[in-house]
Amino acid sequence: MWKDLSASWAILLGIGFMMLANGLQGTLLGVRATIEGFSTFTTGIMMSGYFIGMFAGSFIAPYLVKRVGHIRVFSAMASLASISILFHGVYIDAWVWMLMRVITGICFAGFYVVTESWLNDRASNETRGKVLSIYMLIVTFGMGSGQFLLNLAKPEVIDLFILISVIISAGLIPMLLTAKPAPVFESSGKMSLIDLYHASPLAVIGNCLTGMAHGTIFGLGAIYASVVLVDIKLISWFMACFLIGGVLLQWPVGYISDRVPRRLVMSVLSVISIIASLLAVGADKDSLYFYSIVTLLGGAAMPMYSICIAYANDRLEPHQIVAASGSLVMISGIGLCTGPIVIAFFMDFYSIEFYFWGIAVVFAMILGFTMIRITSRIGIAVEDQSHLVAGSIGTPIAEYNAPYAVDYAEAIASHDAEIPEKDEDETERVL
Repeated sequence: MWKDLSASWAILLGIGFMMLANGLQGTLLGVRATIEGFSTFTTGIMMSGYFIGMFAGSFIAPYLVKRVGHIRVFSAMASLASISILFHGVYIDAWVWMLMRVITGICFAGFYVVTESWLNDRASNETRGKVLSIYMLIVTFGMGSGQFLLNLAKPEVIDLFILISVIISAGLIPMLLTAKPAPVFESSGKMSLIDLYHASPLAVIGNCLTGMAHGTIFGLGAIYASVVLVDIKLISWFMACFLIGGVLLQWPVGYISDRVPRRLVMSVLSVISIIASLLAVGADKDSLYFYSIVTLLGGAAMPMYSICIAYANDRLEPHQIVAASGSLVMISGIGLCTGPIVIAFFMDFYSIEFYFWGIAVVFAMILGFTMIRITSRIGIAVEDQSHLVAGSIGTPIAEYNAPYAVDYAEAIASHDAEIPEKDEDETERVL
């Protein structure tokens, strides 16, 4: 594993910087929008631009990577993201910010595509799950740490926007200095949504609703916190608690889901999320109890994406897994885009507490549909479930596939196959 990580240190360090910037700018924009007097609904639409950009980037980035290579795409996206964040500080307009959020989303989709396909190529079957898990820890730690950079300057001034631009630019340096050859990139075709739904209705619906919940949590969290919390430090902790909970429970949930029926895990996580959301509504916002509840909510909500992916893999043949990944990403993207807009409407016109009410409703829908599927379809035996929770940890961003992706999927599913040898002339190409 250490050999695989040493071959990917530049991309991991680079994505760490990008996530640090991403964590700060998402919260900063929510707080600044409130200061500027944007309505919650307008801000929700503006914040959803990031997820719209990621959705579009999931189609654009693989094409660009295949055409010009990983390093050039990473560099171009970093430059564009650095410029985009500065526009937020110069032009205080909701629609300009909306456009910039779309551009930023496209850029970060590019970062994820480059990083995940690079890591998939560099890792072996035996180490892929561990390498991707370390990658997700870096992503989560970076985004969580970025929340606390909000305390370095007042959000009313341009300083923090400049800091984000500097961090993004710094993240570009390791990639430009790496002496390692970039991997060859190939993307697979998608399984149609209809075919995927027939194979696993719960994976499709669950993935879409999970996207809605995640989009609400991160798209509207800073807006909610800036209204109910006065201290900037508390806003930072509020957003960080979701990520802390996800880090703490990702592995335990994954471990359990490989040893008990997956639908039971989804049901329990949904119930915990509903209860935590409802308790958060009535909790004292200045108490440790409130932040403990938010951490629990993050711990139950964050692993749901990986569980949905693993559940889909349970219902698919090994050769279908790669083709289905693009469609699952598309479904998740739809949820990520629509969640902040729908929930923001209710937060603006009814009550700010619809932030937690909305999350509770989304997980109630997941729970209800899971119950319907339990009663209408016999589950897969635990011993027949795929063991891909650790290996499927990744960002719901783009259809990324390294060379020989089908062989990877089959090797992971069988636990004993070898990756075919690669042609040296094919892989040793320096950009």
